[in-house]
Amino acid sequence: MLLGAGGQLGFCLQQVLAPECELVAFDRQRLDLADADRLAAAVRRTAPQLIINAAAYTAVDRAEDEESLCFAINAKAPEVLARQAACCGAVLIHYSTDYVYDGTADRPYVESDRTNPLGVYGRSKLAGDLAVCEASVPALVFRTSWVFSDRGHNFYLTMKKLIATREQVKIVSDQTGAPTSAPALARATLQTLRPCLQQGLALPDYVGPVSGVYHMSCAGKTSWFGFASAIKRQMQQPGAGPLAELLPVSSSEYPVKASRPAYSVLDNSRLLAVFGTALPTWTEALADYAPVR
Repeated sequence: MLLGAGGQLGFCLQQVLAPECELVAFDRQRLDLADADRLAAAVRRTAPQLIINAAAYTAVDRAEDEESLCFAINAKAPEVLARQAACCGAVLIHYSTDYVYDGTADRPYVESDRTNPLGVYGRSKLAGDLAVCEASVPALVFRTSWVFSDRGHNFYLTMKKLIATREQVKIVSDQTGAPTSAPALARATLQTLRPCLQQGLALPDYVGPVSGVYHMSCAGKTSWFGFASAIKRQMQQPGAGPLAELLPVSSSEYPVKASRPAYSVLDNSRLLAVFGTALPTWTEALADYAPVR
């Protein structure tokens, strides 16, 4: 049972999982995660062996004004999914975010580091993480960062549009993280499940002993300005036309409603040690979208 099938990660998960298993996918139109009763009924009706929650409220700034809706989708819905998974004997996979950290670290965050989200979005995601981890159900929480793809709403697509249509674009240069492509996330998720799919292992027996939080992001790090600069270099093809000048600015020069962590690079060592899963570097992931010469 896949939730969030219409989003950038959900779309990629459908592509990699559909050939491997029987998949029942729900997008926002088919199932509103803010409706807890309807969500619970859908799980009971589907009776899945595995629930993958790729749905989330991700409008970081708007969340400051829509706290109730944000918590309904990011905190209450995972709690409902965990409770229903326990009832039907299913395993739950849930995706979370680097925004559960406050960005004061000077080295990549590990899963045991103190969480301290700076805004409503981060607090709602942390509440969802805790609800899943505290439930009596085999579950994996994958925390990722700066997700991008060639569909939906994300920094990559926004930058491509602005760079192609404006003379100058100001980009924050003092926030550091790891851009992570949705296809890389989907492939990494499949890799963690491969022993079950290929060897016929029971999902609860496989996931149960290793349940918990794992960081799942692309390797390396950059700033938003560095990410935008890489996107621009990728766009510099023959016949591309004039491209915008990119101007680095500080967070204080680019005010937004919600605070972001200044540093949110994630350490993926635990994911590699337990599952043997490694994601590409963010530059390698970005290269997947390079135009054919």
